[in-house]
Amino acid sequence: MMELAGNVALVTGGLRGIGAATALELAQNGADVAVCDLQQTPEGEQLLDTIRRLGRQVLFCAADVSNFNRAQEVVAEVVRALGHLDILVNNAGINRDHVIWKMTEQEWDSVLGINLKGVFNYSRAAAPIFRTQGRGKIVSISSVNGLRGQPGLSNYAAAKAGIIGLTKTLAKELGKYQVNVNAIAPGYIETKMTENLAADVKAEALKGTVLGRLGAPEDIAHVVTFLCTEGARHITGEVIRVDGGEYM
Repeated sequence: MMELAGNVALVTGGLRGIGAATALELAQNGADVAVCDLQQTPEGEQLLDTIRRLGRQVLFCAADVSNFNRAQEVVAEVVRALGHLDILVNNAGINRDHVIWKMTEQEWDSVLGINLKGVFNYSRAAAPIFRTQGRGKIVSISSVNGLRGQPGLSNYAAAKAGIIGLTKTLAKELGKYQVNVNAIAPGYIETKMTENLAADVKAEALKGTVLGRLGAPEDIAHVVTFLCTEGARHITGEVIRVDGGEYM
């Protein structure tokens, strides 16, 4: 089924991991896709080629999501190149882990800048478009660690908790314009960002699930895609955990 045919989606941090899986699944469901990331990569070019082979239009925009002005430019580029914008997926994120007494100001600022300010920047750029056209979907990637906190992740947890507060506020501000705003809180997902974590950290995450497995990027992409369809038209302001029962 091409449930998203005729839609244009913008995915930040869209060249790998959860972002790449999401961009591909949105395209498989009929959407034209714009992908925003720091720079193009061979792996990223393969993703864009795969989307093109599906018959979808695709656009790559190089950007640091923490740059407010660049966010405005990227959204304008998407509308100019693909005709309109219907879906925004705020996925871009980094981690710079340290306990609070070892964390540097730069580590704090960089994670808050990408993980939280980036969501503000792109939501701010898309909101006037969604408000004017009377429709739109915003899905932001938070984390179970934004719900519970975790040692060594004060910057990451604070940013991901901020996304939850921002999501609920935007849902209230944009609801009367028929814009749905939701967040997803993944548990441990096996991506390049997590592949270098210590084996004992992974083992502890696995032990914490009730399904006995770690998540894959596609597990998140499935839920993002659902939230962008008409089947989710009455869901807004929600934070959906996709964590194998890791946090409950």
